[in-house]
Amino acid sequence: MNFFDSACQEPARKDDLFGLCDDQDGTKAYTNTDDSSRWVATVQNESHVELIFTAIDNCVIMGDEEQGRKRCDGMLSSIEHIYFVELKNQREGWIADAIAQLESTIRFFMEHHDISRFRYKKAFACNKR
Repeated sequence: MNFFDSACQEPARKDDLFGLCDDQDGTKAYTNTDDSSRWVATVQNESHVELIFTAIDNCVIMGDEEQGRKRCDGMLSSIEHIYFVELKNQREGWIADAIAQLESTIRFFMEHHDISRFRYKKAFACNKR
């Protein structure tokens, strides 16, 4: 399993501000700069680090792959950074599920890649509401 599959990656971006979006319709998550009403999470990148967004759910891991194994929506990465992100649009009971998705994805990532090569490692559970 390749978490750096270019088919699941958007072009690198250095924007000061952009959003992470998930339409919650079975399609993959994506970034956006021009419609903040769609943003589930806001990325502030004042240092202009070149970040690559990779859609994990519905791209790196398709819906029918790894049955029963949770996965987060995506990750942002650079040479030194890796940030796993789960995007939610729910009122109640979302935190435990988001954490389980992040933990499962990180374990899965570590089975296939060396996470120690990244200096900065974080996971974010984000809720639009």
